[in-house]
Amino acid sequence: MTVLTNNPTMAPAGAARTARRTVGEVVRAYVALTKPRIIELLLITTLPVMFLAARGLPGLWPATWTMLFGTLSAGSANALNCYIDRDIDEVMRRTRRRPLARHQVSPRGALIFGVILGALSTLGLALTVNWLAAWLSLGAILFYVLVYSLILKRRTSQNIVWGGIAGCMPVLIGWAGITGELAWAPVVLFGVVFFWTPPHTWTLAMRYREDYAAAAVPMLPVVASDRVVVRQVIAYTWATVLCSLLLWPIAQTSPLYPAVAAALGAACLFEVYALRHRLNAGKTGVDLRPMRFFHWSNIYLALLFLAVAVDSLLV
Repeated sequence: MTVLTNNPTMAPAGAARTARRTVGEVVRAYVALTKPRIIELLLITTLPVMFLAARGLPGLWPATWTMLFGTLSAGSANALNCYIDRDIDEVMRRTRRRPLARHQVSPRGALIFGVILGALSTLGLALTVNWLAAWLSLGAILFYVLVYSLILKRRTSQNIVWGGIAGCMPVLIGWAGITGELAWAPVVLFGVVFFWTPPHTWTLAMRYREDYAAAAVPMLPVVASDRVVVRQVIAYTWATVLCSLLLWPIAQTSPLYPAVAAALGAACLFEVYALRHRLNAGKTGVDLRPMRFFHWSNIYLALLFLAVAVDSLLV
């Protein structure tokens, strides 16, 4: 039997749990909105570029402010993405534990939080670094939110190809934060991240194909066969490796960088061709092990940009 009551003491269990949340739990929920693991990856590409721009150790305060407000910028974009994708996140197993999906944060709260972070990051970069870095940061937020999240993600299998441009912007922001201008060297590294993003994301989507299908997100592995996806992953991986080698003549690095870039590229290509070999052997689903390449691609990008930083100290 169901009992209806207006007694305020008999609040729903969910409301009671919300009321009992501690300040620490609320703070952790808002921090989770910013997707800290993604921010870590973005910062990995930002700091080494500042070493390259400075041809050694960058100035302490420009680097510190660029990293700090760059973190807020990425957090803003991610929080606003969580706001837009809250319906998707409730459906997908991989994202069901995000704060909005678990109703730990209200949609209005997430929206306001994302906008405030974006305003603080843009104003902070303008006042402490320079306006070029600020405009690039604001452009990255708007592109990720308006172009990728609102337009591309739910409409085309090429969503991550062009939507990934937002994830390339920290490279330009890091360079602009030190020099106040742009040059061909950061454009090359922008290209590395641009070509790296699709195979990195598609192999993750191969693992969670059912999730994306249930959420009606047309990631390439949802709308194309494994053979087509692997072919695209190979093509983009080759483009990533070749683009990474362009930095040697353009930035006039020491021989250390191309040696490391070639070795890392060879290892990355080995993994992607191993993926094709498993596919040709008839492996499917979990047995195809696309996450092997996904995890390696994280290592590849981190070590490549570490080589950029170390090489800058040697030149």
